Amino acid sequence: MATNDDDLAEELRAAVGEFVRRVRDLSTMPAGQAAVLGHLDRRGPLAIADLARLEDVRHQSMTRTVGLLADQHLITLGAAEDDRRRVVVTITDSGLARLHEQRQARAAWIATAMETLGPDDRTTAARIPAILRALTAN
Repeated sequence: MATNDDDLAEELRAAVGEFVRRVRDLSTMPAGQAAVLGHLDRRGPLAIADLARLEDVRHQSMTRTVGLLADQHLITLGAAEDDRRRVVVTITDSGLARLHEQRQARAAWIATAMETLGPDDRTTAARIPAILRALTAN
């Protein structure tokens, strides 16, 4: 148990990292590709340059990721209406289905793992999302 804020911060960092790695292991697609599909699902069609900025990668790297997604028919590519030189990426129905499948698999694993918790820990676990959102709002 942590004895001060610095120790608690380190324990929280380590535990969240282990949790994220364990859940990420359930994925059947690379994290970068899943992230692009997630952005497109939440924000709608985006230019490759915008996706690169959101993921903090170079345009060339995002072009490769987009190409792999297009090869799998998870996205479509088109020209922007305001600038035909810009490529706009749109998620397809297959892409949405694949993304939701990934999310569902992760959520199902978490739900199953939570069944091992006692009532007090389940009550505490229900508060974790709000607490994490409060921490990331700072």
